[in-house]
Amino acid sequence: MADEVVLLDCYYSMFGMRARVALAEKGVEYEFREENLANKSQFLLEMNPIHKKIPVLIHNGKPICESLIIVEYIDEVWKDKSPLLPSNSYQRAQARFWADVIDKKVSVAGKGIWSTKGEDQETTKEMIDALKLLEGELGDKRYFGGDDFGFVDVALIPFYCWFHVYETFGNFSIEENCPKLVEWAKRCMEKESVSKSLADPNKVYEFIVGMRKMYYGLE
Repeated sequence: MADEVVLLDCYYSMFGMRARVALAEKGVEYEFREENLANKSQFLLEMNPIHKKIPVLIHNGKPICESLIIVEYIDEVWKDKSPLLPSNSYQRAQARFWADVIDKKVSVAGKGIWSTKGEDQETTKEMIDALKLLEGELGDKRYFGGDDFGFVDVALIPFYCWFHVYETFGNFSIEENCPKLVEWAKRCMEKESVSKSLADPNKVYEFIVGMRKMYYGLE
């Protein structure tokens, strides 16, 4: 019996994109169900009753929630393709650590930038500092884990299609501050699993313009 895989997601979600990239890396066929986050489906609320958020991966009727947990699950279940997490225990722990840094620093600073008038220079500084931290961890490696695309790359690359939003509302250039990180992102975009899974940056920008008006009264 073939696996039944459904992804409850939103096109613009960098967290959902993580699941999309991981599924593409593993060659897993799945049904994509777009959720309207302003009017969440009853199915989503049933599948993720604790957080009521996307993404939710439903594998043979069983839901898995939270993007990094979903990526790990995909890596564990579909083992026939190259692993996303290292086999070495210490390296695996480090990969999880840096993915957590992305969520606690990049994600938080990013929302702070687009949900304000752009006058909060401290938030922009937090974003630049976080990206420089990640660039330092990347160093001269091809990918965060070395020569192979892996877990930390999956965790961070979806934010690339949001860079235009951050730069526009934060009034700064990521490439000027973190050129190696942008080179890494462009290298990742050469992978079909990434390029076909990420949202169009212009559509993300238009979406955020609408969000700013609707929820924050900002032009």
